[in-house]
Amino acid sequence: MKNIAVIGAGTMGNGIAHTFAQCGFKVQLIDINEASLKRGVETISKNLDRMVAKEKISEADKATTLENITLFTDIAEGVEYASLVVEAATENVNLKLKIFKELDEVCSDDAILASNTSSISITQIASVTSRPDKVIGMHFMNPVPIMKLVEIIRGYSTSDETTQTIMELSKTLGKVPTEVNDYPGFVANRILMPMINESIETLYNGVAGVTEIDTVMKLGMAHPMGPLQLADFIGLDVCLSILNVMYDGFKNPKYAPCPLLVNMVRAGKLGVKSGEGFYDYSENRKAEKISSQFA
Repeated sequence: MKNIAVIGAGTMGNGIAHTFAQCGFKVQLIDINEASLKRGVETISKNLDRMVAKEKISEADKATTLENITLFTDIAEGVEYASLVVEAATENVNLKLKIFKELDEVCSDDAILASNTSSISITQIASVTSRPDKVIGMHFMNPVPIMKLVEIIRGYSTSDETTQTIMELSKTLGKVPTEVNDYPGFVANRILMPMINESIETLYNGVAGVTEIDTVMKLGMAHPMGPLQLADFIGLDVCLSILNVMYDGFKNPKYAPCPLLVNMVRAGKLGVKSGEGFYDYSENRKAEKISSQFA
């Protein structure tokens, strides 16, 4: 398994492509938008430059990593020789179902199809394919080149062979794969998102301010980043989408998103990527400063 296709050149997609390419895999990075592909490669190059500056890799390592990545705007062409496809598109169930249906038609019969989804049912995704035994979740953490965890999600029909293959593959990336079952939010977001949502409720109810809430969690609970700052880093729209998936899946009001979160997303205040969320990132390159904490 040396040819890996990655669908989506956004934050998670380019991070996944970077990680595989740095570990010697040939990566086909696919996105329908050429501008997104260009931005994705620029991000990979900048992140590699940081690693060179910190003497974690050499200039030759950087060059080899970039050489291992080939760009495509056509899915069928990009996945032609892939043994594994990792989908990292927007967290939208209809989009993912559309992509997996197409992947099933154009990929080789023995290719494994993985989703980087952080909350959507792998069983549901697999249901639109003719190979549910070869569909699995690979939920990488952001930023992918740095974070060690990969949450491996088994769908209802995912085979033992597929699971073991992906567990071992994740280890070759220097990751720590952790197997979980297919329920809304899996483990990571089932625990994380209610905490973030409750932090937003705490702010909404006027119990404390943004910096005060984050300070309590950082200094009192030894979190490296406060929950509101983390929400900004994840993207408030992503947090809202995950909470909605969990609320729809469990029908439990404890997963209902806070009205403040809903209104902020409606207003376009999405966090780091929009320049404003619970914090203002428009001045003094604050967004870059937050990102650099993980590099």
